[in-house]
Amino acid sequence: MVKRTSLARAECPIARALDVIGDWWSLLIIRDALLGRRRFGEFQKSLGLAKNILTTRLRTLVDRGILQMAPASDGSAYQEYVPTPKGRGIFPILVALRQWSEEFDEHPQEITTLLVDRDSRRPVRKLELHASDGRMLGGFGDTTLMARPAAKRRRRVSN
Repeated sequence: MVKRTSLARAECPIARALDVIGDWWSLLIIRDALLGRRRFGEFQKSLGLAKNILTTRLRTLVDRGILQMAPASDGSAYQEYVPTPKGRGIFPILVALRQWSEEFDEHPQEITTLLVDRDSRRPVRKLELHASDGRMLGGFGDTTLMARPAAKRRRRVSN
């Protein structure tokens, strides 16, 4: 198997994020964990993924702080995979992917679920990008990249 190139030290934050969650199995495992699946067998049944691949992906997600191992909530001797705050932070990314697919999929009628507000049961509005003053930005044409101000370095004081 070819070892993949690490993007962990890339200057681009998108590349860095993809280094952690950039394969589809990892995103689908995270999706399932956010939906409440916790055990290895639940992930395997939902995804139809080979045990060795699932084991590797789960280990990586735990090592990267996306999921954590916890005692089974039913008191059994099993361990469960639980999303961490870092893992729950991926939810807006999954919503953006879902909304993109709902808008551009060639067969949207085959999508069998809607993302709705738990209280009102109404569909969630499309994610929007806003400027710091609250203006809605229309997309890539309304944004640009600029250099981040250099981090202040601590000077060593010698005695």
